[in-house]
Amino acid sequence: MLYVLRSPLKLQESFVAASVFLNTLTPKFYVALTGTSSLISGLILIFEWWYFRKYGTSFIEQVSVSHLRPLLGGVENSSTAGLFSSVPGDTEPRASVSECKVWRNPLNLFRGAEYSRYTWATGKEPLTYYDMNLSAQDHQTFFTGDTQQLKPEDAVMQKAWRERNPWARIKAAYQAIELNHECATAYVLLAEEEATTITEAERLFKQALKSAGRDTNVLIYIKRRLAMCARKLGRIKEAVKMMRDLLKEFPLLGMLNIHENLLEALLELQAYADVQAVLAKYDDISLPKSAAICYTSALLKARAVSDKFSPESASRRGLSTAEMNAVEAIHRAVEFNPHVPKYLLEMKSLILPPEHILKRGDSEAVAYAFFHLQHWKRAEGALNLLHCTWEGTFRMIPYPLEKGHLFYPYPGCTETADRELLPSFHEVSVYPKKDLPFFILFTAGLCSFTATLAMLTHQFPELMGVFAKAFLSTLFAPLGFFLDKVETFMPSSFWHQLTLI
Repeated sequence: MLYVLRSPLKLQESFVAASVFLNTLTPKFYVALTGTSSLISGLILIFEWWYFRKYGTSFIEQVSVSHLRPLLGGVENSSTAGLFSSVPGDTEPRASVSECKVWRNPLNLFRGAEYSRYTWATGKEPLTYYDMNLSAQDHQTFFTGDTQQLKPEDAVMQKAWRERNPWARIKAAYQAIELNHECATAYVLLAEEEATTITEAERLFKQALKSAGRDTNVLIYIKRRLAMCARKLGRIKEAVKMMRDLLKEFPLLGMLNIHENLLEALLELQAYADVQAVLAKYDDISLPKSAAICYTSALLKARAVSDKFSPESASRRGLSTAEMNAVEAIHRAVEFNPHVPKYLLEMKSLILPPEHILKRGDSEAVAYAFFHLQHWKRAEGALNLLHCTWEGTFRMIPYPLEKGHLFYPYPGCTETADRELLPSFHEVSVYPKKDLPFFILFTAGLCSFTATLAMLTHQFPELMGVFAKAFLSTLFAPLGFFLDKVETFMPSSFWHQLTLI
């Protein structure tokens, strides 16, 4: 085809003209060419990197997939459809990626007795404004009944929850007590924020309990916090009894996750049979999961085999049925929340947990590990079994995460929500880890290469000019050689007949 089209395309003339043009180029041209190429590739690299950091994908790849592929007849491989695909073994409600529900941390600490003490010791704020604002909304919703029948002290407390300054909130609580010495919510606020010890917080909560009357929401909140005070002060059996009584008295309030408080207290008592009984009730296929449920189940199964588990012996003889059950439970837990193992294995430092958590997110992992690391350490060999098996989970889950294995695909909105919930000094764990797109790596390599060429051309213009001419001549030489050989071996009559056909 090249030979047939040699006349219309004027290939011989173009080759000769290109040779003459290359021989007339000066070193300044090569300096300008490489410098301009380096500048353009650098600008592209900067833009690609900024777009990737902001949106998690390459701009060039996104344009090619979204716009060019459909024009070429390709099918867009969107992971959105996979987010709503059915996965056997779990029937959790399907949620849109943009709707990451934030939950109240069932084990959240006391602001005055714990969070404030951390601030005094380190000078760092453990809670974000976003997290505290969510708590203010929770308190207004939970403690305020019919807004048309607000008592004066209730109106003061409603304003107190919205105050950003902690001292303004405490001052408002005292104003409410002046209006009514039996204002239970005012005592709740003082117990949460003014009390500097758990003992003092417990005393204020008991005062609030006496003043609570028949307000169900206030009663539930106070009794739960009293149970948590007893747990922190070492009265574990008393705390367990109070939590069991709450669950019996208000069985429909599963959304408050009081059973997670009960699980942690029972683990502290090492009452593993009771823990299993609680799991049998709440680790149901029709109920929402949590890291506390999944990892506690894995801990119990790992505890049964971990004291004698050895990776070397397991590789020789294979896994027993009990070991296989433990490994499967760990895989299930890691698929639900892949951030937890690094905290349990102390590969990542812990911080104080936030007041709200995002299920399957880093915030939930911090909250779980903060309270449960000691229970994993207490079970001999459990952390060793976790260390040997947790990464195997990722080989079972399709990548990219278009569908899950045991649960629905991991939501893509967790990173954004976790950054709002966790303090700025904490490095947020991200899953799946965003790999640099090909075009960023390619542009980085191109930028480095052209920058090196630009520097060498600026330093040695004459020598680089010789190299450039030699390279381009070598590039064009095969074409002229091919045309000459074809002209030599094929008779002109053959090409004349071929042209007529």
